[in-house]
Amino acid sequence: MDRVIEKKHKWLNKRTVWITVGSVLILLVAYNIFFGDKSSKLNVEKEKITIESIIEDEFKDYIAQIGTVEPIRTIYLDAIEGGRVDEILIDEGNMVKKGDVILRLSNTNLILEISNNEAAVSRSINEFENTKITLELNTINRKQTLIETERLLKMQERQYEYNKKLFDDEHISKEVFDQSYEQYYATSRQHSLLNEALKNDSIYRKVQLKAMDNQIRNMQENLKIIQGRLDNLNVKAPVDGELANLNPEIGEVIIYGSRIGTINILDNYKLRVEIDEHYIARVRKGLPGSFDFAGANYTLKIDKVYPEVNNGRFAVDMVFTSEKPSQIRIGQTFRLKLELGESKQAVLIPRGGFYQSTGGQWVYIVNEEGDLAVKRDISIGRQNPRYYEVLEGLNPGEQVIVSSYDNFNDVDQIILK
Repeated sequence: MDRVIEKKHKWLNKRTVWITVGSVLILLVAYNIFFGDKSSKLNVEKEKITIESIIEDEFKDYIAQIGTVEPIRTIYLDAIEGGRVDEILIDEGNMVKKGDVILRLSNTNLILEISNNEAAVSRSINEFENTKITLELNTINRKQTLIETERLLKMQERQYEYNKKLFDDEHISKEVFDQSYEQYYATSRQHSLLNEALKNDSIYRKVQLKAMDNQIRNMQENLKIIQGRLDNLNVKAPVDGELANLNPEIGEVIIYGSRIGTINILDNYKLRVEIDEHYIARVRKGLPGSFDFAGANYTLKIDKVYPEVNNGRFAVDMVFTSEKPSQIRIGQTFRLKLELGESKQAVLIPRGGFYQSTGGQWVYIVNEEGDLAVKRDISIGRQNPRYYEVLEGLNPGEQVIVSSYDNFNDVDQIILK
């Protein structure tokens, strides 16, 4: 007789199995949603990127720049007088001595003007000389009049004293005595007036003659200047040096004040360096620099900073603090190191294209296995042509992708193959 066999596990059936499997799948999906890795990834071949190690070393705060050799000083030749170029005596590129005539000009209008001025000055000087003579004659006449008045005064004084005695003795009338007194008194007053006039004339004459002498002296000096304008038609070298360039041609008419050429002072040289405006706040007078040439090292310092910024760059002049190269030539260029600050120990990351992509705010760190690179925030300080100074975020020995990140699309992780 058949009997029903009871299942030992009544709950183990198809429905229960499917419910269990479904629950597990739901839990896995939920876990992945809430706790799974949601970071973006990108596969990259190692051969297409550059990986460098973070190091700790001495950071040398300098920038590499190109310096162009220029003369220590350039003297400009400008036309002091206008005229036509008649003759060029020294060609550009030659050495000149102070006072050498470089070229000669001609100017007939200037010659006529100078002749008229000379004539006018000569007339004025003659008039002043005649005035001086007239003053001298007037003084002489006054002195002669004074001498004659003194003679008459003494004679009338004697007559007055004599008549006084006669009048006291009643030998002459009072009318005769009064007449002699009146004559004596009048001549005495006239003598006093003549003395006072001569004294005033002497003061006035002295002041006037002094003023006239100064005027004559000034006119004579002006005459020398006017006559010297003719000499300005000979354009001369103001200093010793090299006639770097000469602009005019024979027959050309040059106007007053126009630039004729330049003379380079070659007793020393300087380097003109153009620097990115990013460094304008850090560049100052006295900063040192150096460059290597022909197996030797030469040192310089900034002598002058030009604050004007053109096309994103400003210029400085650097002078030698060591011996200058013997083979140096104007226009020659050197790649030099310009030191911006003192060297110190720092964590360093090699320069690369990553900086242009991130601005130095983050980098990709490669793990020890070398198969994964993860984004990490960092902070970068100063920089030189070889390294960036790392302020925080990196440690010596870590591996970093330093090539450009432009093709990575800012993913969180890079899988290296």
